[in-house]
Amino acid sequence: MALVSKGLEGIIAAETRIGDVRGQEGVLLYCGYDINELAGKTTYEEVVHLLWHNRLPTQPELLKLTTALRAERELPQGVIDYLKGAPKDAKPIDVMRTAISMLGSYDTDRHDLDMPKELATAIKLVSQIGIIAAYFHRARQGLELPPCRKDLSEAAHFLYLMTGQVPTKEAEQTLDVAYVLHAEHGFNASTFTARVVASTLSDMYSAISAAIGALKGPLHGGANEGVIHMLEEIGSVDKVDAWVADALAQKKKIMGIGHRVYKVLDPRAPHLQAMAIKLTEKLGEPKWIQMSERIATIMREQKGLNANVDFYSATVYHSLGIPTDLFTPIFAISRMSGWTAHVLEQWADNRLFRPLSEYVGRPYGQKWVPISER
Repeated sequence: MALVSKGLEGIIAAETRIGDVRGQEGVLLYCGYDINELAGKTTYEEVVHLLWHNRLPTQPELLKLTTALRAERELPQGVIDYLKGAPKDAKPIDVMRTAISMLGSYDTDRHDLDMPKELATAIKLVSQIGIIAAYFHRARQGLELPPCRKDLSEAAHFLYLMTGQVPTKEAEQTLDVAYVLHAEHGFNASTFTARVVASTLSDMYSAISAAIGALKGPLHGGANEGVIHMLEEIGSVDKVDAWVADALAQKKKIMGIGHRVYKVLDPRAPHLQAMAIKLTEKLGEPKWIQMSERIATIMREQKGLNANVDFYSATVYHSLGIPTDLFTPIFAISRMSGWTAHVLEQWADNRLFRPLSEYVGRPYGQKWVPISER
């Protein structure tokens, strides 16, 4: 009997030069760079270039990329109409998935860009995914959609479109670091989904729409929303111990704790933890980080489990005034750079994904019987 690995755990499905997750060591690499060498030092746009081209950009290369990204900051009118007409109570991640799919219907060649069409599509997707999320958030509140600007970074532009005001430098830098930390993470469920779809030689819009569908799940990108819901349910620091004890007794999952790959501390968590502490102290709402820290301590001491990236990113986003149901869309906004990088890499040396399965159904040799005799 062939060896079956549920969830493909431990299976190497392909080679990649983009990212590496070393779970036993707590190391995350982007094209050879430790995440600690990038977070807080490089901008998200620089990381986009790194993931696509395997190196950090020079100043002229960065200018070329940012110019190309900002040139795509206009959604097709049909997509805008959809965002305005979508149900106000729809989940933003669902609206995002559909809008990304719609973009494929409006795909046009950019003759002013000296690059392959596939890379031009990747630029369009990175540029427009944040606009989709911000515009739907505005539309569902009955607010006007601010005109896109070409003088703001990707992080600042999203915050501007969401609130209608140019963000503070601190808010921009905080979200930019979060974008960098979420940009790439190996063959996680959504990235692998994108590569599977791309391996059929389908288009990039289909691959990314599928990736967003995978990201939505609470065991993947949806976990960060679960963290805030958990903290809101607990309510205050003095109730943490009893809540956690009860949850563990009932074998409930503690959101944001533990990771499928990391057996030690998620290397992204300390960066978000530091930002969460700083933001909550400044905003006068320390209870969120205090509750988080207490939960992390209990789980580390009692279960030997560490906080993951979702655990602190939830507090960071909440402190920035971002609605809870936009947490997963923000994950998608930042991960778009990694998804598109993987799709481009898949196409560069493509092989259709077609794994085998172990049949465990009824024995061979079943005989058909007329329905009247069953």
